[in-house]
Amino acid sequence: MQLYAILRRNGWGSPGELQEAAARSTRVGHEDMPEDVRWIRSYVLDESDGTVGTVCIYEATSPDAIRRHADLASLPVDEIIPVADTVLVRPDPAPATA
Repeated sequence: MQLYAILRRNGWGSPGELQEAAARSTRVGHEDMPEDVRWIRSYVLDESDGTVGTVCIYEATSPDAIRRHADLASLPVDEIIPVADTVLVRPDPAPATA
């Protein structure tokens, strides 16, 4: 599997909508596509227009598998970018609270 960053700009109107999308994504990944996609983590974006976007890190067999997963889970996909390498300076900080 290849590591990918998936940009989903302005995907949801609220954090609640994002939580519902995350539940769908998890279900589809675990039940329908366990050999094709693996969600690693997401960074939630506070978009300037008040919506919520994400940068998601996935392992997947291909960009097409990511698109299929997104279709099955009703998720937006603006851009899929292969990750060439990881530079870890520090671990992710504790999750931000709203």
